[in-house]
Amino acid sequence: MTVPLRKLMLMLKIFIVGTCGVVLCLFFLEQRVGGGAVKQQQNITILLWHWPFARTYSLVGDVCHDLYGISGCILTDSHASFPDADVVVFHHHELKRKWVRLPLHLPRPPTQKWLWLSLEPPASNGPLSAYDSVFNWTMSYRRDADVFIPYGELVPKATASVPVGDENDVDNVIPGNKTHLACWVVSNYKSRHERSKVYQRLKQVMKVQVYGRWVRRRLSDRDLLPTISRCFFYLAFENSQSVDYVTEKLWRNSFQAGAVPIVLGPPRSNYEALVPAHSFIHVDDFDSPEEMAGFLQQLAADHQRYASYLAWHQLHDVKVYNDWRERLCQICRRYHSLDPSKVYHHLDSWANG
Repeated sequence: MTVPLRKLMLMLKIFIVGTCGVVLCLFFLEQRVGGGAVKQQQNITILLWHWPFARTYSLVGDVCHDLYGISGCILTDSHASFPDADVVVFHHHELKRKWVRLPLHLPRPPTQKWLWLSLEPPASNGPLSAYDSVFNWTMSYRRDADVFIPYGELVPKATASVPVGDENDVDNVIPGNKTHLACWVVSNYKSRHERSKVYQRLKQVMKVQVYGRWVRRRLSDRDLLPTISRCFFYLAFENSQSVDYVTEKLWRNSFQAGAVPIVLGPPRSNYEALVPAHSFIHVDDFDSPEEMAGFLQQLAADHQRYASYLAWHQLHDVKVYNDWRERLCQICRRYHSLDPSKVYHHLDSWANG
């Protein structure tokens, strides 16, 4: 049967338009998938191979988004997820104790990254040569780690108050009812530690209230900060003097409690990279513990001058990281900026060097 010329032309036009539509759709689809700029970001799966110190948290739901506003980040502790995990995290403490082992027997996906996690100083690491060429990334309190996770940080207040201007502001700046010059909470007391040597000299010339397992005066979590808040100064003495090793002794015990920290750890310049220079007193600022004791007593008696060490509270809040889930979610924030080809061929030289 002969098809009329007009109908034939109409059919040909529909075919051409339809074909071009498909081509254009395929072109734009390729641009969306391959172009990168408009590509939809896929979820990043973080597998925690074992919980640090056997303290577990719930991973039900979209934890990173629901708790911390971090999208596209899936946390799991199921070993069955190993073939699909983008990053597998291993906490060093359990590896060092040989409570867990690396899954070297499993076929490792070529794009999967292994991350070494530790919040302990070099003195606690032990030898790491067994892990040469095993890990791609590190996660630590050190600022040069691939994923930097400090024990705490200062964050700007949503509504900052006016800095100290006159003596009438002092009572609002100095928190707590100060009844003690200095206090210290310590459980792991070792006479060989530098902090123990400084304390033994300090207590000869000034009163220090001591709490903790060492002196059998433990403080509950509920009583910790209120007790420290009654002290003008807190001995934020680290048990190891290592670069960037600034723990909860500064962030929680001192800053959150509202006491001025007396720090002993890395050099002053290291602290100043993390917090305001006039927010703490460093042991290294003095020729001797005895000289420092005299300074502390004078400073506590001058409320206006003492308040100047707390003025930063009016502009900043203290954020303390103590939930392992929040720390793990930070991996996703850094993931796309990390070197995908990186390998720590000599982990010991980085961690313990």
